[in-house]
Amino acid sequence: MFFLPMFDDNPTSRWPLICWLIMALCIAVFLYQLQLGGLAERRLLFSYAVVPLVLSGGEALPAELVRVHPWMTLLTSTFLHGGVLHLGGNMLYLWIFGDNVEDSMGSLRFLLFYFLCGAVAALTEVMINPGSAIPLIGASGAIAGVLAAYLLSFPRANVRVMLVILVFVRWIKLPAFIVLGLWVALQFIAVPSALMASQAGTGGVAYFAHIGGFVAGLVLTPLFRRRGWQRPDAAVAGSNAETSNAETSNAAAATFAAAEPARPGQREQAKQAADSDRPGSPWQAEEGQSLVSEADSRPVRTREIRNEFIARYRKPPRHSTTRLPSLRRKG
Repeated sequence: MFFLPMFDDNPTSRWPLICWLIMALCIAVFLYQLQLGGLAERRLLFSYAVVPLVLSGGEALPAELVRVHPWMTLLTSTFLHGGVLHLGGNMLYLWIFGDNVEDSMGSLRFLLFYFLCGAVAALTEVMINPGSAIPLIGASGAIAGVLAAYLLSFPRANVRVMLVILVFVRWIKLPAFIVLGLWVALQFIAVPSALMASQAGTGGVAYFAHIGGFVAGLVLTPLFRRRGWQRPDAAVAGSNAETSNAETSNAAAATFAAAEPARPGQREQAKQAADSDRPGSPWQAEEGQSLVSEADSRPVRTREIRNEFIARYRKPPRHSTTRLPSLRRKG
């Protein structure tokens, strides 16, 4: 059994320019790698990938392989990938979760956030295994930071997941905190195998880089969000509360008005009083300025007018009379 996120039900307010540019560059670089092939591709990887042994100062690359400064490989390595599945998985996660994170931060902040998470991820792997001469490539560390930002910003967003059980395939919706929580749990479960691979000097998935990028995303997300941005569920809750208060006030006013007795001519006068708050009414000043301050709400002003009207024009209650029984005449 395995599950694969495919897309989320979380629209954005702007076009994710940086996400699409990153995906386009990664695909273009990968196509260039396929065109080289063989020894030329390996030389490209050693020139632009993070080599822990080189970055930690243990050894230097041969002069013919040096294309950029070793610390610049923290940036260039995020555009290199080791295969179609490696590239496809990273781009899928960036496509699903990156657009909303970019929307919450802004394009330039998201770009800086992305590369910082990628650098921290690579440095985490270098610290765990500084003597490794295996090139470290891929955008998964940076994307792990994007997943952390999405988890903090949109924990309850629905994610469409393809669930595969043996030969049965089913589409389900899961909250983001479950999908990303399972992803984080898998990274920690794979830590023992990652340690064994690092001791054996073999390649594989850099799970420590994933964990390092995710932790970096948790720390950096509050610092990179746009000023004034708030979580969508909090904004919806506040809007619902204001709507509920307004509806409650209007319902109470309607109930109070319905309970009052009506008399001929009262409905017309009440309608005029209710419409008195509109522009051009007798309740406004000569220069078009309302007698009510802007801070007063219309429901409150309407209730004041109604109470004043009722106190002035209410018909006094009728006195109850007891009908006497008719007298029967005799004779």
